[in-house]
Amino acid sequence: MLYIGIMSGTSLDGIDICLVNIDQGCELVASQYLAMPLALKQSLLTLCSSGPNEIQRAALAEQQWAQLAAQGVKQLLSKTRLSASQIRAIGSHGQTIRHEPAQHFTVQIGSPALLAELTGIAVVSDFRQRDIAAGGQGAPLVPAFHEMLFKKHPQPCAVLNIGGFSNVTLLNENTSTLGFDCGPGNVLLDAWIQHKKNQTFDRNGTWAASGTVNKSLLNSMLSEPFFATQGPKSTGRELFNLPWLQSLLAQQEALADQDVQATLSEFTAQTIADSILAAQASTRSVWVCGGGAHNNDLLQRLQRLLPDCLVDSTDSQGIAADWMEAMAFAWLAHCCLENMPSNRPTVTGARGLRVLGAIYPV
Repeated sequence: MLYIGIMSGTSLDGIDICLVNIDQGCELVASQYLAMPLALKQSLLTLCSSGPNEIQRAALAEQQWAQLAAQGVKQLLSKTRLSASQIRAIGSHGQTIRHEPAQHFTVQIGSPALLAELTGIAVVSDFRQRDIAAGGQGAPLVPAFHEMLFKKHPQPCAVLNIGGFSNVTLLNENTSTLGFDCGPGNVLLDAWIQHKKNQTFDRNGTWAASGTVNKSLLNSMLSEPFFATQGPKSTGRELFNLPWLQSLLAQQEALADQDVQATLSEFTAQTIADSILAAQASTRSVWVCGGGAHNNDLLQRLQRLLPDCLVDSTDSQGIAADWMEAMAFAWLAHCCLENMPSNRPTVTGARGLRVLGAIYPV
């Protein structure tokens, strides 16, 4: 019951690869991280918006992505002294380059056929397509995994993933699982510090903590119509990006760069807190995973905005915050092979439960 999960998120910092044992639950056995080469990162970023020769550029980028992922899988197998034949399957999310649920499509690239060929392991991929076909948003897909992991934890609680974007799973033993995208996670914070300081991210939120929140800019960002919609809902770079921020800044008086960063951090925390309180006001604990779990400034803002909740990393519950999403896609591959539905209609808006994923045999 050994599976490998591969996740490459909207932050485009790298590829997370983990080995899990799904004999009982989902136990993390080993992990491997590969930084995203700058040229590939740039290629993937340009594919997030329209441009010339997109089909060829996408085909080449997904080959490179699969080759990088295969390299990581081989490194993981070498480290654990396992052979490809001992792995039942790889669950690969691929790389999202477009997500437009309002137009009923989402696009992830990652050449699962090539990945299977290079690794000698069956690959399960294309997880979002069946949910989209059933009228859903195709995202978020991790709530079913969170439901399985946290079913024995005290509820009501929330599992919050803060990657490039933030999504939350709301668990309550008396109601159906809920989940949706809250809005930007790290995507605007990363874009602004890269734009102004040529740094890939704000370590520990130190730069944001040095600034002062600008209420006018904060209110302008919060007025984005996305935040007035009820779930199911999901979003991506198509809406929230550096040009979106710059268009709002152009309507403000000149602000210090660190004040913009502080306001972005408050914006991220506010949209998450508002989402949780609106959907499940009884929430008493918020378990945070993803890169945002290491952002002390962001977590402190969340704790202030959610005074009746304990806000802490999933690490405190024995579940590795950095590997949660990669683990989820290993588990989703298992669900596919076992013919188990793994979407949640209350989360995505699909017409019903569906088995997700397409299988590429070895």
